[in-house]
Amino acid sequence: QDKISRAGVAVCGLGGLGSNIAFALARCGIGYLHLIDFDRVDLTNLNRQQYFLKHVGRNKTDALKEQLLEINPYLEIITDCVRVTEENLIFLFQEEDIICEAFDDPDAKAMLACGILEHFPDKKLVSASGLAGYESSNLIHTRRVSRNFYLCGDEKTEAVYGKGLMAPRAALCAAHEANMITRLLLGE
Repeated sequence: QDKISRAGVAVCGLGGLGSNIAFALARCGIGYLHLIDFDRVDLTNLNRQQYFLKHVGRNKTDALKEQLLEINPYLEIITDCVRVTEENLIFLFQEEDIICEAFDDPDAKAMLACGILEHFPDKKLVSASGLAGYESSNLIHTRRVSRNFYLCGDEKTEAVYGKGLMAPRAALCAAHEANMITRLLLGE
């Protein structure tokens, strides 16, 4: 518990993945979270993200921070209500040793992964790919891609009409990411 309470993680994207990941890490007793998202809570987010009707229209960073501090008032939270870009990537991720990618846009995922692997090769990156629809839960897995890069999901399922992002698989993949982060923090 001491290792976890002294640890810090950046969570990039605070939607179905990121909000669930942040909740899990806060409940584990993590000491520091850096929450990054440019978006506001929308009514369409409520089916799979850790927000309530009262949060609609608010910045996701602010709404999530408020809830996480109710879970763990000792948690230190830094927020950046910005879109992660190639230009601000180096500035945003200087402090944390573990970066968690939780974007829903494939281009943003690729940009973040390439940027972290290029500029911060010694930092751990936990990412996700393939969590849409209602396929079997057993297809979601965690895989080590390279020395410091871990990928969670089924690695193939995309959000398409009739098989969009749904709460169970988003939460399941988020749990895989949070669990991998916890394992890394504990030296596994």
